Amino acid sequence: MDTAHDLPSIRSLHGHRAPPCAIVIFGASGDLTKRLLMPALYNLARVRRLADGFAVIGIDRIAWSEEDFRAHFADGVRSFVSDTGENGGVAEAFDPDSWDFLASRMTHIDGDVTDPEIYTRLAKELKEVERQYETRGNVIFYLAVAPSLFGTVVERLAEAGLTRESEGQWRRVIIEKPFGNDLASARALDARILKLLPEAQIYRMDHFLGKETVQNIMVLRFANGIFEPLWNRDHIDHVQITVAETVGVERRAAFYEATGAMRDMVPNHVFQLLSLTAMEPPNSFGADAVRTEKDKVLEAVMPLMGEEARRNVVRGQYTAGIVRGHPVAAYRDENGVAKDSMTETYIAMQLAIDNWRWAGVPFYLRTGKAMTRRTTEIAIEFKRVPFALFRNTPVEALTPNVLAMQIQPDEGTSLQFSAKKPGPEISVGGVRMDFKYRDYFHTEPSTGYETLVYDCMIGDATLFQRADSVEAGWAVVQPVLDLWKSDGGVPLEFYPAGTAGPDAAEGLLAKSGRRWRPIA
Repeated sequence: MDTAHDLPSIRSLHGHRAPPCAIVIFGASGDLTKRLLMPALYNLARVRRLADGFAVIGIDRIAWSEEDFRAHFADGVRSFVSDTGENGGVAEAFDPDSWDFLASRMTHIDGDVTDPEIYTRLAKELKEVERQYETRGNVIFYLAVAPSLFGTVVERLAEAGLTRESEGQWRRVIIEKPFGNDLASARALDARILKLLPEAQIYRMDHFLGKETVQNIMVLRFANGIFEPLWNRDHIDHVQITVAETVGVERRAAFYEATGAMRDMVPNHVFQLLSLTAMEPPNSFGADAVRTEKDKVLEAVMPLMGEEARRNVVRGQYTAGIVRGHPVAAYRDENGVAKDSMTETYIAMQLAIDNWRWAGVPFYLRTGKAMTRRTTEIAIEFKRVPFALFRNTPVEALTPNVLAMQIQPDEGTSLQFSAKKPGPEISVGGVRMDFKYRDYFHTEPSTGYETLVYDCMIGDATLFQRADSVEAGWAVVQPVLDLWKSDGGVPLEFYPAGTAGPDAAEGLLAKSGRRWRPIA
């Protein structure tokens, strides 16, 4: 019997319930809470990973009644459960008992998070939920607010004494990305928060790291003797990391105009995939061991200065086009976008990691909006064998060996290699072996937040970023951002919505005889 089929992803979360605690959500009425965080808590309740001593306190400006507050999130959870196309997995019926467990423990405080009086009320409410639900004084403060408020909320919590830990009682703060908008602001925010909290209480969230396939990168590499001996410059030709989205800027123009694809995606999502792919084996799966090895990768990335940045970075912006059969307006025609905007919606980079494992191996990264299809993939292309054996055969070229890890939407791994075609002559064709999570495991709809929230509850910071990791990511891209700011001659390439990006991006690989993997 294949026991792999008995290992559902969400249900296997460490195998036991989290300790009693309350989670306080600042910005509770926001889209993130409704679409991602509350469905994640519902999933944790459904698979019995929340303690009986659990409570949720939402804080925002809206004067919700308790009934309206709960009904608002019930709609979001029902929508999530039915939306298997977006969230992946096998459809599950809405579980009213699990929702009732969660909803019965939800309360709400309305007001301005910058107002100290809110924190006085919060302190009273925390004592009440501790008495009523036996949360034992353990609290997670989840900052689902605008990045400009991160420092203020932490300061107000500290002033009210709400971050103070006592024996047998913990307090933790989850901070959503973006953590700063450049190296200087990231350092300033770190300095501001670390004056008030030790690193052990800070959990910097990157929800990409909650996805099963991202976590499987380490297992694939370090649990399989067929891969790890080959995972180096002697055997690997190059690495491609793609994070493509079909959505455009939608209703986020104000945010995106000040951010762009580089700031929004590269120092966090894309570099997390890079560091997991390129890291050295840690001495354990402990948080510090894993995060230290990931940080070493980013510190070893060679900075792109001046002419290097011009040659090895392409920035693009989408024009009008068709995405999945629907017309999409040009980025400059979106509401809230300047008609002469130079904000990039696409970025492609060639990076080099200057260490013993990866010297000479190019890493190609790309991410963009309004592209052909939604996909996140890491592709490892191995070096090609000598062709001499096949010179006097009909074989014209050998299929490259590629190990591709699909992160989303259809999680899995594939291996491409050459095989002889049936017949009397030597004729070679490319074949592919595919592993899909859904074929081996009962995968359930997941937001990617379940693992991360649960890990925070049990005090496991492995999948969260440390201050030095955040700053190391910004340090890599900062010279490029500075170049764009100071030099108006750096071109902005254009690509029609619904395509794989600007033609100039192909040149990054073409100059060395390589090609991007198709997105379509």
